[in-house]
Amino acid sequence: MSHSALLAQDLVRTLGTRRVLDGVSLTASPGHRIGLIGENGAGKSTLLRLLAGTDEPDSGTVVRPADLGFLHQEMPFDAVSTIADVIDDALREARTDLAELDRLTAALAATAPEDAAYPDLLAAYGERLDRAQEHEAWDADRRAEIVLAGLGLGGIAHERPLGSLSGGQRGRLALAALLARRPSALLLDEPTNHLDDAAAAFLEEQLRGLPGVVVLASHDRAFLDAVCTDLIDLDPAVDGPTRYGGNYTAYQAEKQAERVRWQRRFEQEQEELDELREAVSVTAHQVAPGRAKRDSEKMGYGHTTGRVQNQISRRVRSASRRLDELEREQVRRPPEPLRFGATRLAGTSADGTLLSLRDVNVPGRLTLDRLDLSSADRLLVTGANGAGKSTLLAVLAGRLSATGEVNRRRGLTVGLLAQDTVFERADRTARETYELALGPARAEAVPLGTLGLLAPRDQGTPVGALSVGQRRRLALALLVADPPELLLLDEPTNHLSPRLADELEAALGSGPGAIVVASHDRWLRSRWPGRELRL
Repeated sequence: MSHSALLAQDLVRTLGTRRVLDGVSLTASPGHRIGLIGENGAGKSTLLRLLAGTDEPDSGTVVRPADLGFLHQEMPFDAVSTIADVIDDALREARTDLAELDRLTAALAATAPEDAAYPDLLAAYGERLDRAQEHEAWDADRRAEIVLAGLGLGGIAHERPLGSLSGGQRGRLALAALLARRPSALLLDEPTNHLDDAAAAFLEEQLRGLPGVVVLASHDRAFLDAVCTDLIDLDPAVDGPTRYGGNYTAYQAEKQAERVRWQRRFEQEQEELDELREAVSVTAHQVAPGRAKRDSEKMGYGHTTGRVQNQISRRVRSASRRLDELEREQVRRPPEPLRFGATRLAGTSADGTLLSLRDVNVPGRLTLDRLDLSSADRLLVTGANGAGKSTLLAVLAGRLSATGEVNRRRGLTVGLLAQDTVFERADRTARETYELALGPARAEAVPLGTLGLLAPRDQGTPVGALSVGQRRRLALALLVADPPELLLLDEPTNHLSPRLADELEAALGSGPGAIVVASHDRWLRSRWPGRELRL
């Protein structure tokens, strides 16, 4: 039994008053692993729900394999169900196939080849055998144990009820159940959430070994690079959503070349628009400027005037038509990449030290013997969850007391992007919050819209109505627009599209002052140019 393709044609989906997907098509053939990327709200999760059949498009069609698994769905188990119940459910089809093969084998052995029922039994046996081979049914129980161990659940008793598991453990169990089941088509929404490095690497290996269709949405650039054979970018582009062949590294190179082409086209069109406006208002009315009429022209002036006026009229009409057409269809200016604005550079003391820690301790959360930060430092703080990364940043920011010595240069300005972002007035719009926090002069010098962190439609939304990711990007915008001398970023690439995360990393390299980043982002960590402190 061959694996089937997953096909979507001209999908349109409107949520509220916003058209999230507008004519999106997708062909996912067996063996292809397609990554969906784009800013939050670009439609990644919406597209996955349409492909899975848990949501219906306003128009368009989806043809999907019957054997499809979708990670985003809630597991159909209550809190008293056990891990064993989840695994038994995942392996039910494989065990059914094996039991049916045993029954058919016995029936064939008991039936003479010349019996009228024999061909039907043989056909049913062949079909069931193909199905069992496709899903590797004989290896299902061993595969389930390998998957549980690979995702960090191997040490948990199978009798453990789901209600006693953490949210991250339940998410990993749902993923393990899908991998053990091996459906013909697998749809995954942010599958590396709650995975450490080892579990993420294990998942990558598992997905690369699947023969069927995989479509996934992820912000994890290292995961996209390791797994995907194709990427579909749902962020705004000149010609709409675009499919790129290759992994994330290939996408980066093509995206950079595409932006150069977009910028060149924009500049050429703007130049042509200027020329056309000039032609319509001035040039088209000048047939032979600055030249006196000859006598022969004076004698036939009336006839020549008519001819000249016709010529002017044709030129004006032609220029006007082209101007109207270009004004309607011109491409918009490419969004500006994220940059740190020019600001004061960090002051320097005699030894260039901005801040130093000695024998710092926060009971149960952080112990650190020594740390010195210079005026141009780039420090990456890494470590497992609970190692104290966020605690260290809070101590550096002066928001958390600790025993030991914490010495800051006099007048040092510090900014912290925390994982939880709360603004004082939830009723103020994002634009009002930005302008009031920065002050009129700075907000005018670095308008919110130029940073590419918040869509124009969201800038007039009260901050209390923004998503968690949108509020974090607004907080990041405030730091980018007026950077402090010491910038502290706690998991800064969370809630950013891969493109914005790339631009943030580029901005970190050129920003003024010292920067300390705490991150689990494997892509960022593998390319970090500065020092690293592992807790």
